[in-house]
Amino acid sequence: MLVIYLSATTAWGAWLGRGARSGEDYFLGGRELPWTAVLLSVVATETSTLTFLSIPGVAYGGTLGFLQIALGYVVGRTVVAAWLLPAYRAGRLQTAYELLEGRFGIESRRFASAIFMVTRLLSDSVRLFATAIPLTLITGWSLLASVFAIGALTFIYTYLGGIRAVVLVDSVQMTLYMIGGVVAIVVLDGLVAGGWPEILRAAGAAGKLELIDTSLDFGRPYTLWAGLLGGAFLSMGSHGVDQLIVQRLLTCRDLAASRRALVGSGLAVLGQFALFLMVGLGLWAYYEGRAFPRSDEIFATFIIETLPVGVRGVLIAGVFAAAMSTLSSSINALASATAYDFWRPARPAATERDVLRVGRFSTVIWTALLVAAAVGFIPLSRESATVEVALGIASIVYGGLLGAFALGRFSTTATQHGVNAALAIGIASVTVIWVVARQAIAWPWFVLIGTAITVVTGLLATRVAR
Repeated sequence: MLVIYLSATTAWGAWLGRGARSGEDYFLGGRELPWTAVLLSVVATETSTLTFLSIPGVAYGGTLGFLQIALGYVVGRTVVAAWLLPAYRAGRLQTAYELLEGRFGIESRRFASAIFMVTRLLSDSVRLFATAIPLTLITGWSLLASVFAIGALTFIYTYLGGIRAVVLVDSVQMTLYMIGGVVAIVVLDGLVAGGWPEILRAAGAAGKLELIDTSLDFGRPYTLWAGLLGGAFLSMGSHGVDQLIVQRLLTCRDLAASRRALVGSGLAVLGQFALFLMVGLGLWAYYEGRAFPRSDEIFATFIIETLPVGVRGVLIAGVFAAAMSTLSSSINALASATAYDFWRPARPAATERDVLRVGRFSTVIWTALLVAAAVGFIPLSRESATVEVALGIASIVYGGLLGAFALGRFSTTATQHGVNAALAIGIASVTVIWVVARQAIAWPWFVLIGTAITVVTGLLATRVAR
C-alpha cells in the first residue's frame, strides 16, 4: 500500500504541472487556485510530520496545554488577514519580501528573504529528519538512506508540478494523515481495557487533561498567556511574513479567498492539534507511561509494533503524506524566493520563462541542501520533541521579520539601513535569549520579544540618523 501511495502521489503531482509555462504558473498557480485547497495546503504545510509524530509525544509526557498555543494561532491569523493580506493583494507580488522593497528598497527585500531561507532550511531539515525515524523502524535502513528516499520522491513531483502540484497534493495528503489520526483513536479504544472512558479517567487522575494554565512563569511554554500572546505573535510571523505560507495565500483568486483560507486554517489546526493530543493520551494509557528514548518515537513504535498490517499501512502512508507536504512546500517556497528576490531583480530583461528555468534549477539545489542538513539535528531531537525544536528555531527569526514589516506598514520615517540594523539586532537578541536563558523564557515568547526589540531599535536608529 505504501509503495502504491508514494508512486501515485509522485505521478499525480508531476501530471498537475504539465501546463506550467511561466514563473507565475510554476510558483503562483496562475493565481487561480481554490481557497479550500489552499486552506488544506496551509494546514498540511505548517503541521505535517511534527503534528503526526511529535504532538502525541507532547501529550504523552505532559498535558493538553499545547492547545493554548493553537488558540493564539487563530488570533494571530485574524490580525494578519486584516493587516497584511490587503497589502499583499494590492499589487501582484511574487513573494512576501517584495513588500519590503516597495517601502525600503531591494537590500531590505533580499536581507529578509535570506533570513527566511536560512530559517526554512534549518527548521524543515528537522521535519525531514523526524519523518526518517518511522521509515528507519520499518525498513531497517539507516537514517541517511531514509532521508534520501523521502527527499527524492518529494523532489520529483515538486520539480515537475510546481505550486499547483504542491497545493493540490497537500490537500489530499492532509486528509490522509487526519484519517490516520482517527484510525489511531479507534484502535486505541479497543486496545486499552475500558476504552476511552478509562483512558480519560486515568488521564484526569494524573492531571493530564489540564487545558488552561494561568501561571505567569515565562519559563513555561504552555500557559494561557504564552498561548494567546506568544502563539498569536508566532502565527503572525509564520503566516504573515514567511514566504512558505504567504506564497500559498497569493495563489488564491482574490483577497476574500485568501482571508478565508488563512483564518479557516487556524480553526482547522486547532482541531488537528486536539486530535493528535488525544492520540498521545491514548498512547500514554496503552504503554502505562513507559519511557522512550525520544518522544517522537512513541507513536511510530505503536504503529510498527502494534497495528495489524492493513491499518499500519494507512498510518505509515499518513506519516509520509505529512512529511512530503511540508518538504514540497518548503522546496517550492525557497526556489521562488531565490528566483524572484535574488535572480529576477538583477535581470530586468528576463522573461517569465527564464524565471521558470531558474526556479526549477533552484528546486534541485534546495532539495539537496535540505536533505544534507536533515541529519544535523539528531542530537537536538533526543533532547525534546521535534515540534518544539522546529518551532523554537522559527521563533528566533520571526520576531525580527515581523518587526521589519510593522515598521514598513506603520512608520513613515523608518529607513532602509535603520530597518536592516534593527532586524539583525532583533534576531541576535532572541538568539542570545535562546542560548543563555531558554529555561527562564520559553520559546512561545520569542516572536513577541523579537518584534518589540526590532520595532524599538528601528525607531531609535531613525531618530539617531537625523
